[in-house]
Amino acid sequence: MQKLWKLVSSPRHLLVFEAAARTGSFTKAAQELNVQQPAVSASIKQLETSLGIHLFDRAHRSVTLTQAGERLFNEVSSAFSRIHQTAEVLSARSEQAHVTLSASTAFAHYWMVPRLAKFHQAQPDIDLRLQTSEREPSIGSDGISLAIRRGHGDWPGCDSHLIAPEVIMPIAAPRVSAAAINLKTVANLLNETLIHLEEPIRARPGWADFFAHWNVPYAEPKVGLRLNDYALVLQAAIAGEGFAFGWQHVTEQLISQGLLVAKPEWSWETGAGFYLVWSNSEPLSPQEQAVRDWLIGL
Repeated sequence: MQKLWKLVSSPRHLLVFEAAARTGSFTKAAQELNVQQPAVSASIKQLETSLGIHLFDRAHRSVTLTQAGERLFNEVSSAFSRIHQTAEVLSARSEQAHVTLSASTAFAHYWMVPRLAKFHQAQPDIDLRLQTSEREPSIGSDGISLAIRRGHGDWPGCDSHLIAPEVIMPIAAPRVSAAAINLKTVANLLNETLIHLEEPIRARPGWADFFAHWNVPYAEPKVGLRLNDYALVLQAAIAGEGFAFGWQHVTEQLISQGLLVAKPEWSWETGAGFYLVWSNSEPLSPQEQAVRDWLIGL
């Protein structure tokens, strides 16, 4: 490469030469490259000086390639064409490389993962990646184009589609529920061990909100199992550590598998929901659109 650099002085000169040779005009080459015409003339002159040979015969309003210029143009244009084709392929692959869906750990693990086989069957050519984090990245940043968010469907700069309404009910391991004393009223749930979710970033309702909905007086206990991730809460509930919040859309499969039981008669519909969210200012790629449409169609 050092020898080539010495011969052509700068790769930029080859770009200028190709444009001038293809258009047959230094002026047209300058317009195409968005530079001044003297810059094209200077670049060609430097290339000729480096090679020690004339590449163009210059007339008043046009230029024509010399025999040496024709030979160089054939090689340069062929090489540039191959580079261009490769660059387009790589660019297309980059755009189609993968689609990232941002979601909470619990949603990704208990809602999305069980549906991945169906997704891959429907969209075998799309590499869907789930990203979980303690924070909620901004849509459009960090490669995030699709996300699951809890709210009411109104995020500035975003469109959204409801994936599941927020419905919460008490859940527990079957043996814990069976051993519970007199669970005929919501108030009696206060006699049981409760598992608490304390999300550091995401706003989530807690037991105090649940009992307030049912008009049951509640004092926040000073002790008890407190976890900062809902996936951990579910694991603790399955392990028999007590009663936990059961978001219906996340726990339905665990309940159907018999790992947890619920009290559906004590369901609380909060009015919020879990939405698929995407930017309404940045266009989605065809792959991202396909993932969005597949999720909406579930």
